[in-house]
Amino acid sequence: MRIALLAATLLLTACSKTVLDYRQQTPVLKLDEFFAGSGRAYGVLHDWRGRQTLRFTADLCGEWQQGRGDLYEVFYFSDGRIEQRHWRLQQDSSGKISGTAGDVVGEASGQLAGNALYWQYVLRIPYDGSTLDVTVKDWLYLIDPQNLINRTTMHKFGLKVAELTLSIQQTDASADCTPLKQQVAELAAKL
Repeated sequence: MRIALLAATLLLTACSKTVLDYRQQTPVLKLDEFFAGSGRAYGVLHDWRGRQTLRFTADLCGEWQQGRGDLYEVFYFSDGRIEQRHWRLQQDSSGKISGTAGDVVGEASGQLAGNALYWQYVLRIPYDGSTLDVTVKDWLYLIDPQNLINRTTMHKFGLKVAELTLSIQQTDASADCTPLKQQVAELAAKL
């Protein structure tokens, strides 16, 4: 029995991944380059059973100065909801990322390496007339300079409750974010 337990533990440990496993992968993901200007995202949310529950598109626009960025997002869900998020991001020279947003409890934190970013945070989501706090584990992979794939798992009490797959495309790195900033502010004021 001990040998089986030890073998299972070694197998699980050997299969675990860390973002540093991707440090040699290219192209290198630089948030201040990929999330600069405008972007468009397409995503699908699956429940814990793997069933599709929501689809969405999102408009994004980012502005950066000296390792600090503002990322504005407006989401359009298949159930008719429109939501916003304003990320305030910070990146240091070692690739450590931190961020805050209105629906994030506390601070998000993560690490860049090669073409990947792993970060984690607690997200407060609307649920059954109230809200629910879920732990979000995000893996972002840069495919080419204009395209990124995001795989997300959401957990409650340590159990996976949902998965999200998202494709993000940078559309204009020099776009003015003013119109999306105004839309985010108007949506936030309605909360």
